[in-house]
Amino acid sequence: MKWIKILIWAAVTGAALAVVAVFAAGYTVQRKTDGKVYASLEEIPANRVGLLLGTSRTVRSGRPNAYFYNRIDAATALYRAGKVEYLVISGDNSRKDYNEPQDMKNALVERGVPAERIYLDYAGFRTYDSVVRMEKIFGQSRFTVISQEFHNRRAIYTAQTLGLGAIGYNAEDVNANYGFRTQLREKLARVKMFLDLWTGKNPKFLGDPIEIGG
Repeated sequence: MKWIKILIWAAVTGAALAVVAVFAAGYTVQRKTDGKVYASLEEIPANRVGLLLGTSRTVRSGRPNAYFYNRIDAATALYRAGKVEYLVISGDNSRKDYNEPQDMKNALVERGVPAERIYLDYAGFRTYDSVVRMEKIFGQSRFTVISQEFHNRRAIYTAQTLGLGAIGYNAEDVNANYGFRTQLREKLARVKMFLDLWTGKNPKFLGDPIEIGG
C-alpha cells in the first residue's frame, strides 16, 4: 500500500507540474510577443525576407488542409503588397513522397509569385529548426514569419531568444473544431521550445550557406 501511495503521489505531482509548465509557457510566449504579430497589411512593417512555415497540403483524410491554403493566401498578399521581397519556405521533406516546401512553392507560383523570389528549406522539420536555419543557412537576422497567429508567436519568441528580429503576419486561422488537435499540440510544442532554447539544441541538419537575392 505504501508503494501504491507513493506512485499515486508521484503521478499527481507530475501531472500538476505538467499543467503548470503548459500554462507558464503559453503565458510567457503571449506576453513577450505582444506587438510583434500583425493581421493588417497596412500596419505591418516591411522586411526583405519572409519565412513561410510549412504544413501539409492535405489532411489525413485527403481533404485540403485549411492551414496550408490560408498560409499561401497570407504569403501571396504580403508579397503583392511589397512587404517582403523574397520568401523562404521552410518545411518537412523527410520522405520522397512528402514535400511541404515544394507544394507551397507550387501554390505560390500558381498565384503569381515569381519562382525566382522563392527559396526552399527542405530541413525545416520543426519550427525551431526553421528559425535557427534562417540565420545560420540563409543569413537573415530580421524577417517576417508567416503562419497562423499561435504559430507565429512561438516562432517569434524563439527568434527573440536567439537575438533575431522577427515579426509575424497572421494567416487566417481555422474554426475551433477543425483546429482543436493542432491547438492542443501547440501547447505542448511551446514547452518543448523552452527546453530546446534552454539546452541550446541545434537543428537536425545545417549545411552550406545560401545567399538570398545574390
